[in-house]
Amino acid sequence: MADLIRQGAELIREIGAAEPSEGSIDFWWLGQNGIVAAGGGARIFIDLYLKEDPRRATPRPFAPEEVTVADLVLGTHDHGDHVDRTALPGVLTASHRSQLVVSKVTSARLQSEGYAARRMVGLDDGETVEIQGVRITAIKASHEFFDQDPLLGYPHLGFGIEMNGVRFFHAGDGIPWEGLCARLIDFRPDIIFIPINGRDGPRYRRNILGNFTFQEAVDLVGTVQPHLAVPMHYDMFPGNQARVEDFTEYLAAKYPRIAYWVGPAGLKVTAGPW
Repeated sequence: MADLIRQGAELIREIGAAEPSEGSIDFWWLGQNGIVAAGGGARIFIDLYLKEDPRRATPRPFAPEEVTVADLVLGTHDHGDHVDRTALPGVLTASHRSQLVVSKVTSARLQSEGYAARRMVGLDDGETVEIQGVRITAIKASHEFFDQDPLLGYPHLGFGIEMNGVRFFHAGDGIPWEGLCARLIDFRPDIIFIPINGRDGPRYRRNILGNFTFQEAVDLVGTVQPHLAVPMHYDMFPGNQARVEDFTEYLAAKYPRIAYWVGPAGLKVTAGPW
């Protein structure tokens, strides 16, 4: 589990008031893969998981209807802790001008469920969209498997995001695949947000698809060489957690020049300029 240092309307007000200088962003980790980033007048909410689930080990940061400041809402893949259907209607209503950015596979599913196409942008691997000064590039992810749809493309994505002079990569859920590091080296992220909870047979048998181990995550970070690494997806569900100290200790030992951030959910972090 992770502590939640700020929540509710207080946290939303802080996000809405954020005005980081050029070449920096403010970000908040919300537990699991949830990240909010602000910069250049835009606020993006990635992989929001707001369900009132008794299994949650990290508390809910705010209610969907409190999210009044979102410009972009991103979902890396169509699992409930990344595209949360209990939260999406409230978020999209409260932030009535926001755009939802997901894979083309997820977009098709949501439209079939009645979500408005005009509120959505669907991306496939390698495609880029620019909205409100935020440039988003989709990078395919292998969530144990690629699961590529022959018509719509890759359902699991990471996002390379450029805003306010900062580049960062949100890996979504996934494992290493040949060519990923090369793609990221070309992208040159300042920050990498990466899951570290790993994978194994017992979890796979329970239909829990896996992620990078902490060692794999560290080696990806060490290969790509961002300024900052932020581990995620280690706190939320009993039986699918990880020791974040394993990641930080290994990174500090093997790649000591790369900084990392680990802290409580809901804390504002200013990253950059570098």
